[in-house]
Amino acid sequence: MTYGTIGIMGAMQEEIELLLAQLDNRLTEQHAGITYHRGEFQGKKVVLTRSGVGKVNAAVCTQILIDRFGADAIIFTGVAGAVDPQLNIGDIVISTSSLQHDVDVTALGFPRGTIPYQEVSEYPSDSGLIALAEAAGQKVYADRCLTGKVLSGDQFIADRSTVKGLYDELGGACTEMEGASVAQVCYMNNIPHVIIRSMSDKADGSAHVNFAEFTVEAANRSFAIVNEMVKAL
Repeated sequence: MTYGTIGIMGAMQEEIELLLAQLDNRLTEQHAGITYHRGEFQGKKVVLTRSGVGKVNAAVCTQILIDRFGADAIIFTGVAGAVDPQLNIGDIVISTSSLQHDVDVTALGFPRGTIPYQEVSEYPSDSGLIALAEAAGQKVYADRCLTGKVLSGDQFIADRSTVKGLYDELGGACTEMEGASVAQVCYMNNIPHVIIRSMSDKADGSAHVNFAEFTVEAANRSFAIVNEMVKAL
């Protein structure tokens, strides 16, 4: 599996800091208020960027990675809140697909998460990138990684009943605020992608305590997997 340029994205600075520190021959430029770092990582040509929080920021960032930098594969890395009850803080979710949980047109008869008049609303991740991420996960965090559906919405979830609904109704493994919009842009441009999220909290009311405490640790775990993935590409 060979790619010319790999786009690597995180929403927050903590999520890209370790990658940035190891980026060789770095050149930095800005587009639409977003900073992009071109360079080499593990001997591969990459563009590393912090998209900012939320679906719009992530979508704009992804399209620029594709149009201006020629990214032909995108890895989104960072932290998330666990939805699947078997997940614990520090566990890793590798996306099989992603869905925008805050798209709600049920009043018109559409299932929750469905974007009206579009053929696809749940966006599949690339099977090759999933396999690479699984292999990397088993190497660095054996038995702490699982594959599953990533749910995205412009909400920080911190309520047990909401979490239960996301799991029971939508079958989500975790919830965050960007991944499905990245996936949608990649799908629209026929670009392979995968989302790798480390659990910083259980999205259950203790999130305000857990999130700050475990964000850096969780981001470090995501970095370890991306590091191994890129090495194997």
